[in-house]
Amino acid sequence: MNVLFIGDIVGKPGRTALKALLPGLVDKYKVDLVVVNGENAAGGFGITENVASEIFSLGVHVITSGNHIWDKKEAIPYLAKEDRILRPANYPPSVPGQGSLVYKTRDGIKIAVLNLSGRIFMSHMDCPFRTSDREIQRLKDITNIIIVDFHAEATSEKQAFGYYLDGRVSAVIGTHTHVQTADEKILSGGTAYITDVGMTGPEDSVIGVEKETVINRFLTGMPAKFEVPKGTSIFSAVVIEIDKDTGKASAIHRIQLTHP
Repeated sequence: MNVLFIGDIVGKPGRTALKALLPGLVDKYKVDLVVVNGENAAGGFGITENVASEIFSLGVHVITSGNHIWDKKEAIPYLAKEDRILRPANYPPSVPGQGSLVYKTRDGIKIAVLNLSGRIFMSHMDCPFRTSDREIQRLKDITNIIIVDFHAEATSEKQAFGYYLDGRVSAVIGTHTHVQTADEKILSGGTAYITDVGMTGPEDSVIGVEKETVINRFLTGMPAKFEVPKGTSIFSAVVIEIDKDTGKASAIHRIQLTHP
């Protein structure tokens, strides 16, 4: 079976690329589950109910997120009722929403998706390592197929986390930094891994934001409003091949396309 995991959707350019390219990829790779990180899908920061509905209508099954999930106020009540959108499981228990779910494919295969946040250079969260232990133990009672979105800044933390979960989950997919890494691999225990899957959004930008604004901020240190530029979009993703019985990954294919 095949899972398509699409990197952080940034604003309308990212959603446009998703709409144009997703159907062809689903057909080409015979995809059973489509997961996207959507924490920047609404104007580059956060998510709204309308934007999430648009993404789901394109054939996406699960939306994961990270530290920007609360940037739009309406996300707070929305996540409390929409169980197809995940926020990191290592938020405190009282936070709205959920950090994992189990999706059943058309063929009746159960696939778990778990969302966790790193802590290095990020907001303080509960330990993702210990949280993953608890969540994986619970999910393993339901299915051997577990996809993890690890939303983190530091490559060292991501790599350590991948090795920590090797053999216990089907894939550890890094998100957050928006720059696709070229280190996709199958770890020794059968877990597919990539440090960062990359972003789906404006190509001529600095991680999805108008480059001139970002450069000026580095030059002056002055705050500025970030905007998502128009133009050609980049589409970043991975396809993971998984044995439906063992939950072990046999291959991971890195994808990077452009859309005018």
